Amino acid sequence: KIWHRLCLELRHFFHLQKPMERTDAHRGKMLTPEAVAAPMADEYGTMNSDGETMVMDEFLLEGGQMLRKVETRYKTWGKLNSRCDNAAVVCHALTGNANLEAWWGSLLGPGKPLDTSKYFIFCANVLGSCYGSTGPTSINPDTGKRYGGDFPLVSIRDMVRLQAQVLKRLGVGEVAVVIGGSMGGMQALEWGMSLTVPVRSVVSLCASGRHQPWQIGISESQRQAIMADPLWKEGHYPPESPPTAGLSVARMMAMLTYRSHPGYWTKFGRAVSKGNEAFEVEQYLRHQGERFHERGFDAMTYVTLTRAMDTHDISRGRGEYTAVLGAMKVPTLICSISSDVLYPVSEQLELAAYMPNAQHHLIRSDEGHDGFLLEHKKVGTLIRGFLAELEHSPRGHHTTRASKTPTAVGSSAGLLTISKL
Repeated sequence: KIWHRLCLELRHFFHLQKPMERTDAHRGKMLTPEAVAAPMADEYGTMNSDGETMVMDEFLLEGGQMLRKVETRYKTWGKLNSRCDNAAVVCHALTGNANLEAWWGSLLGPGKPLDTSKYFIFCANVLGSCYGSTGPTSINPDTGKRYGGDFPLVSIRDMVRLQAQVLKRLGVGEVAVVIGGSMGGMQALEWGMSLTVPVRSVVSLCASGRHQPWQIGISESQRQAIMADPLWKEGHYPPESPPTAGLSVARMMAMLTYRSHPGYWTKFGRAVSKGNEAFEVEQYLRHQGERFHERGFDAMTYVTLTRAMDTHDISRGRGEYTAVLGAMKVPTLICSISSDVLYPVSEQLELAAYMPNAQHHLIRSDEGHDGFLLEHKKVGTLIRGFLAELEHSPRGHHTTRASKTPTAVGSSAGLLTISKL
């Protein structure tokens, strides 16, 4: 049964990797950078720092450093019920913000998967980001200057602990569900281990239980692109002169891992721009790199958050990896995108294999890793069905189980014990 399930999943995965044909009409198009970017659009809408702010006087990081006057920018939708147990926490990915409407807006509202008539929806900009919460662009209250390169190493666990404290102050006694994709999916898994606020269910999309060498290597390559910019200055660059060239290259590298071979072939093929100045794919990536800076994203923030993802290991300080997964009893929906090369399907199958109350679903899509943001209807259908199933089950008695598919796993390195590189 184990190998039968694995073979079926792999067959579905490889079946979808064959390139789709481009028509002659498509090959003949001559597009401007703006037109090239439109069909394979950025996964986020308007990015800003809107929201309310909660300030914690002190917050002790997992690595031992104490932050003071820690701000969390957040937004909420819907109302907290009288039992204070209908909160639904949505966690954003690497470059996201608290404005859930900008990137999952089609899932949010009365009667939608993130049903504001049922749930008190909460979304916070993560610790270490640059969209309102304390991060490298914030003013250090001890010096009166921007943290910049002095901002300490934070972890996914730190992000979750801070969000939990904010929710407690808002009066939340229990969380109905935590949902997130990519870095948000890592947070969702950490929430499943939360001792600060009880969690009834978890939805994790396109994520893993720990960052593996593949993801760490990709992140380090992007960081080195930023650090190679002469304006980097060890993260202490002035706000008016940031290392935009390095950040643009890092974003271009990331955009390759966020999509797929079939997706790029279908969109671009070997078509060139007007005047034969560049391949369409070159123009698209350059445009994405430039737009990233225009969105207000910060280079030191990118370094900080990719390092935070590299620390991700659900088992750190808790025991042996598979045993820790086995101890996670909370009902969990694990989702994969069939063409995801950044967090491949095998990593979600591993989670479902060892977590005793998890179910795994494969979304067939050529969108690659960003499918968790772009495949709104499919993602929404899975979330709606999972939450409906829980609503009709006695609390604490949800028993959906996944087949135990053994996979090779590596060692659990305690990254928080080393200094910043």
